[in-house]
Amino acid sequence: MADVARLAGVSHQTVSRVINGSPSIKPETRERVLQAIERLGYRPNIAARALVRGRSGMIGIIGTARTFFGPTSIHRSVEDAAREAGYFATSVSLSDVTRRALSDATEHLMRVGVEGIVMIAGHDEALEVVRMQPARVPFVVVEGDLSKASLTVGVDQVRGARMATEHLLSLGHREIVHVSGPLNWAEAGRVEGWRLAMSESGLRPAEPVRGDWSSESGYTAGERICEMPGATAVFAANDQMAIGVLRALHECGRRVPDDISVVGFDDVPEAAYLIPPLTTIQQDFDAVGRRAIEVVTQAIKGTELQPSPLVIPKLVVRKSTAPPTRTST
Repeated sequence: MADVARLAGVSHQTVSRVINGSPSIKPETRERVLQAIERLGYRPNIAARALVRGRSGMIGIIGTARTFFGPTSIHRSVEDAAREAGYFATSVSLSDVTRRALSDATEHLMRVGVEGIVMIAGHDEALEVVRMQPARVPFVVVEGDLSKASLTVGVDQVRGARMATEHLLSLGHREIVHVSGPLNWAEAGRVEGWRLAMSESGLRPAEPVRGDWSSESGYTAGERICEMPGATAVFAANDQMAIGVLRALHECGRRVPDDISVVGFDDVPEAAYLIPPLTTIQQDFDAVGRRAIEVVTQAIKGTELQPSPLVIPKLVVRKSTAPPTRTST
Protein backbone atom coordinates (compact mmCIF):
# COMPACT_ATOMS: atom_id res chain seq x y z
CA MET A 1 0.00 0.00 0.00
CA ALA A 2 2.92 2.30 0.72
CA ASP A 3 4.27 1.62 -2.79
CA VAL A 4 0.87 2.49 -4.29
CA ALA A 5 0.73 5.72 -2.28
CA ARG A 6 4.24 6.71 -3.41
CA LEU A 7 3.52 6.00 -7.09
CA ALA A 8 0.17 7.84 -7.01
CA GLY A 9 1.58 10.77 -5.04
CA VAL A 10 -0.96 10.46 -2.23
CA SER A 11 -1.01 9.44 1.40
CA HIS A 12 -1.35 5.92 2.75
CA GLN A 13 -4.74 6.92 4.18
CA THR A 14 -5.98 8.04 0.75
CA VAL A 15 -5.11 4.66 -0.74
CA SER A 16 -6.99 2.97 2.10
CA ARG A 17 -10.06 5.14 1.50
CA VAL A 18 -10.03 4.33 -2.24
CA ILE A 19 -9.80 0.58 -1.52
CA ASN A 20 -12.71 0.80 0.94
CA GLY A 21 -14.89 2.75 -1.49
CA SER A 22 -15.01 6.05 0.38
CA PRO A 23 -17.16 8.64 -1.48
CA SER A 24 -15.02 11.54 -0.26
CA ILE A 25 -12.19 10.96 -2.76
CA LYS A 26 -11.98 13.21 -5.81
CA PRO A 27 -12.53 11.31 -9.08
CA GLU A 28 -9.12 12.26 -10.48
CA THR A 29 -7.38 11.12 -7.26
CA ARG A 30 -9.31 7.85 -7.25
CA GLU A 31 -8.32 7.20 -10.88
CA ARG A 32 -4.65 7.92 -10.12
CA VAL A 33 -4.69 5.47 -7.20
CA LEU A 34 -6.47 2.80 -9.23
CA GLN A 35 -3.91 3.15 -12.03
CA ALA A 36 -1.08 2.73 -9.50
CA ILE A 37 -2.80 -0.35 -8.05
CA GLU A 38 -3.10 -1.86 -11.51
CA ARG A 39 0.47 -1.03 -12.48
CA LEU A 40 1.93 -2.54 -9.31
CA GLY A 41 -0.43 -5.52 -9.21
CA TYR A 42 -1.39 -4.65 -5.64
CA ARG A 43 -4.04 -6.80 -3.92
CA PRO A 44 -5.29 -5.96 -0.42
CA ASN A 45 -4.53 -8.59 2.22
CA ILE A 46 -8.09 -9.32 3.24
CA ALA A 47 -7.07 -11.58 6.11
CA ALA A 48 -4.97 -8.79 7.61
CA ARG A 49 -7.79 -6.29 7.16
CA ALA A 50 -10.17 -8.70 8.90
CA LEU A 51 -7.81 -8.91 11.90
CA VAL A 52 -7.65 -5.12 12.12
CA ARG A 53 -11.45 -4.84 12.00
CA GLY A 54 -11.99 -7.76 14.38
CA ARG A 55 -14.12 -9.53 11.77
CA SER A 56 -13.52 -12.62 9.65
CA GLY A 57 -15.23 -11.36 6.51
CA MET A 58 -16.54 -14.90 5.96
CA ILE A 59 -20.04 -16.20 5.26
CA GLY A 60 -20.78 -19.90 5.61
CA ILE A 61 -22.99 -21.81 3.19
CA ILE A 62 -24.56 -25.19 3.94
CA GLY A 63 -25.87 -27.13 0.95
CA THR A 64 -26.15 -30.66 -0.34
CA ALA A 65 -23.68 -32.71 -2.33
CA ARG A 66 -26.48 -33.90 -4.59
CA THR A 67 -26.57 -32.56 -8.13
CA PHE A 68 -30.15 -31.29 -8.20
CA PHE A 69 -30.35 -28.26 -10.46
CA GLY A 70 -32.21 -25.91 -8.11
CA PRO A 71 -30.08 -26.16 -4.95
CA THR A 72 -26.86 -26.26 -7.00
CA SER A 73 -27.85 -23.09 -8.88
CA ILE A 74 -28.76 -21.29 -5.66
CA HIS A 75 -25.47 -22.35 -4.05
CA ARG A 76 -23.51 -20.88 -6.93
CA SER A 77 -25.52 -17.65 -6.92
CA VAL A 78 -25.01 -17.20 -3.16
CA GLU A 79 -21.23 -17.67 -3.56
CA ASP A 80 -21.16 -15.11 -6.40
CA ALA A 81 -23.21 -12.59 -4.43
CA ALA A 82 -21.04 -13.02 -1.32
CA ARG A 83 -17.88 -12.36 -3.33
CA GLU A 84 -19.43 -9.25 -4.94
CA ALA A 85 -20.34 -8.01 -1.44
CA GLY A 86 -16.70 -8.35 -0.33
CA TYR A 87 -17.04 -11.54 1.71
CA PHE A 88 -15.30 -14.88 1.53
CA ALA A 89 -17.72 -17.79 1.12
CA THR A 90 -16.84 -21.09 2.76
CA SER A 91 -19.11 -24.04 2.06
CA VAL A 92 -20.06 -27.37 3.56
CA SER A 93 -21.82 -29.83 1.24
CA LEU A 94 -23.77 -32.64 2.85
CA SER A 95 -24.13 -36.08 1.31
CA ASP A 96 -26.91 -36.90 3.81
CA VAL A 97 -29.36 -34.27 5.00
CA THR A 98 -29.82 -35.36 8.61
CA ARG A 99 -30.10 -33.38 11.81
CA ARG A 100 -26.70 -34.67 12.96
CA ALA A 101 -25.00 -33.75 9.67
CA LEU A 102 -26.55 -30.28 9.67
CA SER A 103 -25.54 -29.66 13.28
CA ASP A 104 -21.97 -30.79 12.57
CA ALA A 105 -21.78 -28.53 9.52
CA THR A 106 -23.03 -25.60 11.58
CA GLU A 107 -20.46 -26.21 14.32
CA HIS A 108 -17.67 -26.48 11.74
CA LEU A 109 -18.58 -23.11 10.25
CA MET A 110 -18.79 -21.56 13.72
CA ARG A 111 -15.28 -22.81 14.51
CA VAL A 112 -13.80 -21.18 11.42
CA GLY A 113 -15.35 -17.89 12.49
CA VAL A 114 -18.07 -17.15 9.93
CA GLU A 115 -20.13 -14.03 10.56
CA GLY A 116 -23.34 -15.49 9.14
CA ILE A 117 -24.67 -18.71 7.61
CA VAL A 118 -26.86 -19.29 4.57
CA MET A 119 -28.56 -22.70 4.67
CA ILE A 120 -29.76 -24.08 1.32
CA ALA A 121 -30.62 -27.59 2.47
CA GLY A 122 -34.30 -26.99 1.77
CA HIS A 123 -35.25 -29.84 4.07
CA ASP A 124 -37.46 -30.03 7.16
CA GLU A 125 -34.49 -31.18 9.26
CA ALA A 126 -32.63 -27.97 8.34
CA LEU A 127 -35.35 -25.84 9.91
CA GLU A 128 -35.20 -27.85 13.12
CA VAL A 129 -31.43 -27.26 13.31
CA VAL A 130 -31.89 -23.52 12.78
CA ARG A 131 -34.50 -23.30 15.52
CA MET A 132 -32.27 -25.22 17.95
CA GLN A 133 -29.16 -23.09 17.36
CA PRO A 134 -28.28 -20.34 19.84
CA ALA A 135 -28.25 -16.95 18.16
CA ARG A 136 -24.47 -16.67 17.80
CA VAL A 137 -24.55 -15.61 14.14
CA PRO A 138 -27.41 -14.79 11.75
CA PHE A 139 -28.92 -17.78 9.92
CA VAL A 140 -30.69 -17.29 6.60
CA VAL A 141 -32.82 -20.18 5.35
CA VAL A 142 -33.15 -20.44 1.57
CA GLU A 143 -35.88 -22.56 0.00
CA GLY A 144 -37.05 -24.00 3.30
CA ASP A 145 -40.52 -23.76 4.81
CA LEU A 146 -40.23 -20.01 4.99
CA SER A 147 -42.93 -19.70 7.64
CA LYS A 148 -40.76 -21.52 10.20
CA ALA A 149 -37.64 -19.33 10.33
CA SER A 150 -37.06 -15.65 11.06
CA LEU A 151 -34.59 -14.90 8.26
CA THR A 152 -35.80 -16.45 5.02
CA VAL A 153 -35.39 -16.06 1.27
CA GLY A 154 -36.98 -18.09 -1.49
CA VAL A 155 -39.11 -18.51 -4.57
CA ASP A 156 -42.89 -18.60 -4.26
CA GLN A 157 -43.21 -22.35 -4.80
CA VAL A 158 -46.98 -22.42 -4.33
CA ARG A 159 -47.48 -19.69 -6.89
CA GLY A 160 -45.19 -21.41 -9.38
CA ALA A 161 -47.13 -24.67 -9.04
CA ARG A 162 -50.38 -22.81 -9.51
CA MET A 163 -49.01 -21.22 -12.69
CA ALA A 164 -48.12 -24.64 -14.06
CA THR A 165 -51.49 -26.17 -13.17
CA GLU A 166 -53.53 -23.16 -14.29
CA HIS A 167 -51.73 -23.23 -17.65
CA LEU A 168 -52.87 -26.83 -18.16
CA LEU A 169 -56.39 -26.01 -16.95
CA SER A 170 -56.59 -23.07 -19.37
CA LEU A 171 -55.83 -25.47 -22.22
CA GLY A 172 -58.81 -27.61 -21.20
CA HIS A 173 -57.15 -30.38 -19.19
CA ARG A 174 -59.12 -31.74 -16.26
CA GLU A 175 -57.24 -34.84 -15.14
CA ILE A 176 -53.78 -33.53 -14.30
CA VAL A 177 -51.39 -35.94 -12.59
CA HIS A 178 -48.78 -34.44 -10.28
CA VAL A 179 -45.37 -36.09 -9.85
CA SER A 180 -44.12 -34.76 -6.51
CA GLY A 181 -40.74 -34.74 -4.83
CA PRO A 182 -40.24 -36.10 -1.29
CA LEU A 183 -42.78 -34.42 0.95
CA ASN A 184 -40.22 -33.64 3.67
CA TRP A 185 -38.50 -31.22 1.29
CA ALA A 186 -39.53 -27.59 1.17
CA GLU A 187 -40.48 -27.82 -2.50
CA ALA A 188 -43.48 -29.89 -1.39
CA GLY A 189 -45.19 -26.48 -1.60
CA ARG A 190 -45.59 -27.38 -5.27
CA VAL A 191 -48.06 -30.07 -4.23
CA GLU A 192 -50.06 -27.42 -2.38
CA GLY A 193 -50.15 -25.12 -5.40
CA TRP A 194 -51.33 -27.94 -7.68
CA ARG A 195 -54.07 -28.94 -5.25
CA LEU A 196 -55.26 -25.34 -4.81
CA ALA A 197 -55.50 -24.72 -8.54
CA MET A 198 -57.37 -28.00 -9.09
CA SER A 199 -59.78 -27.41 -6.20
CA GLU A 200 -60.52 -23.84 -7.27
CA SER A 201 -61.53 -25.21 -10.67
CA GLY A 202 -63.99 -27.56 -9.01
CA LEU A 203 -61.82 -30.63 -9.57
CA ARG A 204 -60.80 -33.26 -7.04
CA PRO A 205 -57.10 -34.02 -7.48
CA ALA A 206 -55.95 -37.60 -7.05
CA GLU A 207 -53.01 -38.44 -4.81
CA PRO A 208 -49.70 -37.34 -6.38
CA VAL A 209 -47.28 -39.89 -7.76
CA ARG A 210 -44.24 -39.70 -5.49
CA GLY A 211 -40.72 -39.19 -6.89
CA ASP A 212 -37.33 -38.29 -5.42
CA TRP A 213 -36.32 -35.44 -7.81
CA SER A 214 -34.32 -37.80 -10.07
CA SER A 215 -35.02 -38.62 -13.73
CA GLU A 216 -35.13 -42.29 -12.76
CA SER A 217 -38.01 -41.67 -10.35
CA GLY A 218 -39.73 -39.60 -13.06
CA TYR A 219 -39.41 -42.54 -15.43
CA THR A 220 -40.99 -44.86 -12.86
CA ALA A 221 -43.79 -42.33 -12.32
CA GLY A 222 -44.24 -42.11 -16.09
CA GLU A 223 -44.70 -45.87 -16.28
CA ARG A 224 -47.53 -45.57 -13.77
CA ILE A 225 -49.08 -42.69 -15.71
CA CYS A 226 -49.02 -44.85 -18.84
CA GLU A 227 -51.53 -47.06 -17.02
CA MET A 228 -53.87 -44.08 -16.39
CA PRO A 229 -55.84 -43.79 -19.66
CA GLY A 230 -57.88 -40.85 -18.40
CA ALA A 231 -54.88 -38.63 -17.65
CA THR A 232 -54.33 -35.93 -20.28
CA ALA A 233 -51.63 -33.88 -18.51
CA VAL A 234 -48.72 -34.21 -16.08
CA PHE A 235 -47.17 -31.57 -13.84
CA ALA A 236 -43.78 -32.79 -12.58
CA ALA A 237 -42.29 -31.00 -9.57
CA ASN A 238 -38.92 -30.57 -11.30
CA ASP A 239 -37.53 -30.83 -14.81
CA GLN A 240 -35.35 -33.83 -14.04
CA MET A 241 -38.42 -35.90 -13.17
CA ALA A 242 -40.25 -34.45 -16.19
CA ILE A 243 -37.43 -35.79 -18.40
CA GLY A 244 -37.99 -39.28 -17.00
CA VAL A 245 -41.74 -38.92 -17.54
CA LEU A 246 -41.19 -37.96 -21.19
CA ARG A 247 -39.08 -41.06 -21.77
CA ALA A 248 -41.65 -43.39 -20.21
CA LEU A 249 -44.52 -41.82 -22.15
CA HIS A 250 -42.58 -42.18 -25.40
CA GLU A 251 -41.90 -45.85 -24.72
CA CYS A 252 -45.55 -46.65 -24.01
CA GLY A 253 -46.75 -44.83 -27.12
CA ARG A 254 -48.30 -41.75 -25.45
CA ARG A 255 -47.37 -38.82 -27.70
CA VAL A 256 -46.48 -35.47 -26.11
CA PRO A 257 -48.37 -33.17 -26.45
CA ASP A 258 -50.86 -34.87 -28.82
CA ASP A 259 -52.00 -37.49 -26.30
CA ILE A 260 -50.74 -35.98 -23.04
CA SER A 261 -49.16 -32.66 -22.00
CA VAL A 262 -46.18 -32.33 -19.64
CA VAL A 263 -45.00 -29.37 -17.52
CA GLY A 264 -41.84 -29.28 -15.41
CA PHE A 265 -40.36 -26.90 -12.84
CA ASP A 266 -36.93 -25.16 -12.72
CA ASP A 267 -36.16 -24.49 -16.42
CA VAL A 268 -32.92 -26.44 -16.62
CA PRO A 269 -30.69 -25.45 -19.58
CA GLU A 270 -31.64 -28.66 -21.44
CA ALA A 271 -35.41 -27.98 -21.19
CA ALA A 272 -35.51 -25.96 -24.42
CA TYR A 273 -33.74 -28.74 -26.37
CA LEU A 274 -35.80 -31.78 -25.39
CA ILE A 275 -38.19 -33.48 -27.82
CA PRO A 276 -40.56 -31.78 -27.49
CA PRO A 277 -39.14 -28.65 -25.79
CA LEU A 278 -40.43 -28.62 -22.22
CA THR A 279 -42.95 -26.14 -20.84
CA THR A 280 -41.74 -25.33 -17.33
CA ILE A 281 -41.60 -22.87 -14.44
CA GLN A 282 -38.47 -20.72 -14.39
CA GLN A 283 -36.90 -19.71 -11.07
CA ASP A 284 -34.62 -16.66 -10.81
CA PHE A 285 -31.80 -18.27 -8.84
CA ASP A 286 -29.54 -15.22 -9.21
CA ALA A 287 -32.16 -13.07 -7.49
CA VAL A 288 -32.45 -15.63 -4.68
CA GLY A 289 -28.68 -15.63 -4.14
CA ARG A 290 -28.44 -11.83 -4.11
CA ARG A 291 -31.35 -11.53 -1.71
CA ALA A 292 -29.88 -14.15 0.64
CA ILE A 293 -26.60 -12.23 0.89
CA GLU A 294 -28.43 -8.92 1.33
CA VAL A 295 -30.38 -10.37 4.26
CA VAL A 296 -27.41 -12.02 5.97
CA THR A 297 -25.11 -8.99 5.57
CA GLN A 298 -27.77 -6.64 6.90
CA ALA A 299 -28.23 -8.95 9.87
CA ILE A 300 -24.47 -9.02 10.46
CA LYS A 301 -24.45 -5.20 10.53
CA GLY A 302 -27.38 -5.16 12.96
CA THR A 303 -29.74 -3.47 10.50
CA GLU A 304 -33.43 -3.80 11.31
CA LEU A 305 -34.80 -6.28 8.78
CA GLN A 306 -38.12 -6.27 7.00
CA PRO A 307 -39.63 -9.56 5.77
CA SER A 308 -38.06 -10.49 2.44
CA PRO A 309 -40.67 -10.90 -0.31
CA LEU A 310 -40.68 -14.16 -2.20
CA VAL A 311 -39.16 -14.20 -5.68
CA ILE A 312 -41.91 -14.65 -8.26
CA PRO A 313 -41.33 -17.48 -10.76
CA LYS A 314 -42.20 -17.34 -14.46
CA LEU A 315 -44.11 -19.71 -16.73
CA VAL A 316 -42.13 -20.59 -19.87
CA VAL A 317 -44.44 -22.11 -22.50
CA ARG A 318 -42.87 -24.43 -25.04
CA LYS A 319 -44.16 -27.31 -27.14
CA SER A 320 -44.82 -30.02 -24.52
CA THR A 321 -48.30 -28.64 -23.76
CA ALA A 322 -51.40 -28.35 -25.94
CA PRO A 323 -55.17 -28.67 -25.59
CA PRO A 324 -56.35 -32.25 -25.00
CA THR A 325 -57.49 -34.07 -28.13
CA ARG A 326 -59.96 -36.19 -26.16
CA THR A 327 -62.02 -35.90 -23.01
CA SER A 328 -60.65 -37.66 -19.93
CA THR A 329 -62.79 -40.43 -18.50
